[in-house]
Amino acid sequence: MKGERGMALNHQGRPNIVFLFSDQQRYDTVSCYGASPGAGFALTPNIDLLAAEGVRFDLAMTCQPVCGPARACLQTGLYPDGIGCPVNDRALPRGIPTIADYLNGAGYETAYVGKWHLASHRSFGGGPDSFDCRTKPVPPERRGGWRDYWMAADVLEFTSHGYGGFVYDRDGRRVDFEGYRADFLADCAIGYIRREKRGPFCLFVSWLEPHYQNDREHCEAPEGWREKYEDFAVPGDLEGTGGDWRQEMPDYLACCKSLDVNVGRIVSALKEAGLYENTLIVYTSDHGCHFRTRNGEYKRSPHDASLHVPLVIRGPGFEGGKAVNRLTSLIDLPPTLLRAAGISVPDAFPGFPLQSLAEDPEVPLREEVYVQISEAGDGRAIRTEGHTYCAMFDGGDLREAYVYDNLADPYQRRNLAGLPEYADLRAELRRRLEAAVLREEGKRVKILTDSKE
Repeated sequence: MKGERGMALNHQGRPNIVFLFSDQQRYDTVSCYGASPGAGFALTPNIDLLAAEGVRFDLAMTCQPVCGPARACLQTGLYPDGIGCPVNDRALPRGIPTIADYLNGAGYETAYVGKWHLASHRSFGGGPDSFDCRTKPVPPERRGGWRDYWMAADVLEFTSHGYGGFVYDRDGRRVDFEGYRADFLADCAIGYIRREKRGPFCLFVSWLEPHYQNDREHCEAPEGWREKYEDFAVPGDLEGTGGDWRQEMPDYLACCKSLDVNVGRIVSALKEAGLYENTLIVYTSDHGCHFRTRNGEYKRSPHDASLHVPLVIRGPGFEGGKAVNRLTSLIDLPPTLLRAAGISVPDAFPGFPLQSLAEDPEVPLREEVYVQISEAGDGRAIRTEGHTYCAMFDGGDLREAYVYDNLADPYQRRNLAGLPEYADLRAELRRRLEAAVLREEGKRVKILTDSKE
């Protein structure tokens, strides 16, 4: 697979790219996956249609289950810990090319709508290198190369609520809105699609939904929609647990429904503009949501509820209604976009273009997804097709913390960490995680365990 990274597609009529990005969305809310609760409501017919025409990735995982770090990975193609973005409130470092930079250099227009979350730096604590634009315009040099169209806020949940708020345009002017936030951002995207352009374009739409509204600690659904989803099928990982999923899930599902409606609106705009057939459309999320059942908040854990995200790609190179049951990572998306645009993928990128899996879904692209975890405990993990293994930092040491058999225990209800009867399995997974840390971060580590075998 390494040999494919440098391939450049020298063809005319390069595709447009529309990247549709939700925040904190579980994969099982997208109904084409056939899982509860999404399938029970046929919740996402527009995303399902993209999957029916394109490629659905069934084992797509994030490589960092936190908003800012996941976005840093997606914008740079590199793991966030290595570029100084291991936690929220860290700006993209200067001097590291972004996918927008590569696309600009190849003659693409670049357009960004919605939540950015990569401009403010240490704004909560201050310090000599601090910079705060959480509720201010993001200066052009902090926009990661997105330069032709900009309608965004650095921390969208600080400038808006489910209804009403503001973003900033390309010239730093405040743009207020009163309607539902997800609809407004789709309006901005559609407005850009309808504009005359000088060549191929990449449009990135970053919604906040279904992420909860921080200052209200509640998912904010469209008015009158919650009631439609109160009788939901409980996912197996949540059944019988604590957390706040009982009260939040109806609003959460309604938020997901609103995103699907807006996906349909954006697709219709592409068709009306005659752009649909030559546009690569990606739908995914930064991480999932466990509703405070695995720790004190919603993600930041190695469990599939945090890691497993929807991923549907439709357009040139991703056709035929295929389902790929192989591991993929968020870090594979930057090289996928570059290859689609005919741009050589940098050797430094650890991810792989997903075009090869779209061509042959039976070919395993990787043996494991590597995950960096931060904020609610700092750790490292691997997710293989069969197992999850995670070690958390304890002082300066990495210590075994979570081990799951994902085939025998798909909802990850039994932690095998430290159990002597699984010593051989744990030793093999421990070796693999140590090797992954060395491969991806260049660090030699020895993972400690509390068991006495």
